[in-house]
Amino acid sequence: MVRMLNVAETCVGTRALGPGRRSVVWVQGCPFRCPGCLAPEWIPDRPARRVAPADLAAELLADPGVTGLTFSGGEPMEQAAGLAEVARLARRDRSGLTVVCFTGYRLERLRDRPPGDGVGALLAEVDVLIDGLYVAARDDDRGLRGSSNQRVHHLTGRLRDAGDALAGGPRKIEIRVRDGAALFVGVPSRALAAAYPPPVTVGEGANARAVPGVQSGGAGASGARAETDGRADTERSAR
Repeated sequence: MVRMLNVAETCVGTRALGPGRRSVVWVQGCPFRCPGCLAPEWIPDRPARRVAPADLAAELLADPGVTGLTFSGGEPMEQAAGLAEVARLARRDRSGLTVVCFTGYRLERLRDRPPGDGVGALLAEVDVLIDGLYVAARDDDRGLRGSSNQRVHHLTGRLRDAGDALAGGPRKIEIRVRDGAALFVGVPSRALAAAYPPPVTVGEGANARAVPGVQSGGAGASGARAETDGRADTERSAR
């Protein structure tokens, strides 16, 4: 039986979310509601884009220059088994790929009391895990961490040389324009996050909807999508 993934967004071939040239997956659904979250519309566990791991792996490797994958969300550990399969399939087709994964869970919790199936399998594929909830008051504008309480764990030695940049280097943002929308990829600075406040999510589950531009933003997202439909609505992705 194929385990389908529920994907909020992807970006193929970016240099803003980890070392080298990477492809990014933001999954739909998160059990946490961190104040100032830049992706409130991606918190509800509702249908987004359903995709099989093999198809997603092929999509992420469409750029022959991609050297790594980054998993964010939403909460990747809620879809751990599917993402582990994506990583395995991608590495089968392209050796040497590295994997960076964001999570709101602490590493100790993932190892001792995994929240679901496949967590151990995903951790076995991850080279760098960035863990912990986003805390807006502790945003220090440094590295891929959204806030200073989050930790960068090197689960393998593959990205050890990039440790300083991951934990404390300058933040980067790339803008991709497609289908009438601008996709902001990267961890935004506090100034950029303040300039593009996220929407508020109203309702729960499948009935939830995003109301744009009425909540002041924090920082710590790994992406943001601005819809260009004439109203300058803003949609945020990920941690």
